[in-house]
Amino acid sequence: MAVGKEIRGKIKSVEGTKKITKAMEMVSASKMRKAQERMRQARPYADKVRNIAANLAQANPEYKSPYMRTGGTAKVAGLIVVTTDKGLCGGLNTNILRAVTNRMREWQGEGVSARTVAIGNKGMAFMNRIGAKVISHIVQLGDAPPVDRLVGPVKVMLDAFVAGEVDSVHLCYTRFINTMKQEPVIEQLLPLGAERLQQSSDEKAAYGWDYIYEPDAVSVIDELLTRYVEALVYQSVAENMASEQSARMVAMKAATDNAGNLINELKLIYNKTRQAAITKELSEIVGGAAAV
Repeated sequence: MAVGKEIRGKIKSVEGTKKITKAMEMVSASKMRKAQERMRQARPYADKVRNIAANLAQANPEYKSPYMRTGGTAKVAGLIVVTTDKGLCGGLNTNILRAVTNRMREWQGEGVSARTVAIGNKGMAFMNRIGAKVISHIVQLGDAPPVDRLVGPVKVMLDAFVAGEVDSVHLCYTRFINTMKQEPVIEQLLPLGAERLQQSSDEKAAYGWDYIYEPDAVSVIDELLTRYVEALVYQSVAENMASEQSARMVAMKAATDNAGNLINELKLIYNKTRQAAITKELSEIVGGAAAV
């Protein structure tokens, strides 16, 4: 039964694949909980820095930070593209990279060129493939992204904005909504809009202190806004990692279910083939006995 042997080989192969996808699903589920916790822990820091910076900016209305500068004429836009280092996470990277490509095509039609900072292997490879100008990159961040490694590549883009080489900086990542849903987001990071530094009445009451500046208000505001921008980038990386693990868990669960369905179909085919072979042998035996 050569056909039956071939089907048994296919069943064994699919069962091996099913074990791998099931293991990857369980690993992703474990990592997803840790990534979500890391994402939630990053939010309070960014909120506190934003509130302190907003209060200082209102106390010194005569000074405007370089990060809030508008009206550049360089006709250059910056993109910080956050993707994953590994695949097997469904359409997560495809969706954000498609959105980035559409935005770059729109800018190209308006005569605006783009410079990019790639965070993650997939984004780095894609930007090189389409010929985009990558001014800095970082890959292999691991499961817990270190802030000190993120600061260097991001600072290249921030310095370009302060120097007037880039008119605006946009942050591209996948926002985590829930385990089953993640959405690609492209939001303006610089210049910082007034809406980002708005405070509610409760926040004004909580952060409306009279500060003593050291060395001076200008230096403190600039440093705080730098930390705020870096915190936003870190938050986007943390959200992207939570989205990655959720998408991979869902993709591996779907792969495991599909493998199970395929195994059932192959077993049904094998049983039918085996039954047909047995019936044929019986028919031959009966036919031979009748001839005798």
